[in-house]
Amino acid sequence: MKILNLYAGIGGNRKLWGGEHQITAVEYDKDIAKIYKDLYPNDTVLIKDAHEYLLNNYQNFDFIWASPPCPTHSRFNNINIKSRKFPDMKLWQEIIFLSSFFKGKYCVENVITYYKPLIECTESDSHYYWTNFKIQSKPNTKRGIRRQEHDFVVDKIGIDLTKYKLDKKFEKQVVNNCVQPEMGLHILNRVMNIKEQEDVLQTELF
Repeated sequence: MKILNLYAGIGGNRKLWGGEHQITAVEYDKDIAKIYKDLYPNDTVLIKDAHEYLLNNYQNFDFIWASPPCPTHSRFNNINIKSRKFPDMKLWQEIIFLSSFFKGKYCVENVITYYKPLIECTESDSHYYWTNFKIQSKPNTKRGIRRQEHDFVVDKIGIDLTKYKLDKKFEKQVVNNCVQPEMGLHILNRVMNIKEQEDVLQTELF
């Protein structure tokens, strides 16, 4: 399957996807893109504007994952009146565009917004997910993790950043932005119609 992973970051969502797919990752920050390439050397990694790349290349993929920038939508970043900005509407542009024109499966992910979402979505693990297929809400494991020591956070997502020379504040932000790998795998399983343990248990109940 040809997968497009937009605003890829360090690939928390991609961690458990395995090596059987043809994955193209788009990340604007060259230092973060380098980490992604180190972690997933078989993926094609492009240092480009993900929003523009989506518009020009969406038809070339079977599944598209997009995680547009979240700060202007975040409840936490809008607590301080001096830091408030207009919401970045690229999030809604991409959801509308994909739902209107993309023939494959898609998932757009973002933080829980400080306002009521303009389009219905699924809430799971402190994130919102917009998809054109059904997914299950997973337990919230990330919010508690954020209050722990940073090494514990890295251990929880299974990605060690200690060998990279990142500013500590930026490093923490990068980790906190990661989707839990288990949620990333659940969504890919749904795309591929792979049954999970929850499906087996539900079948047994009925």
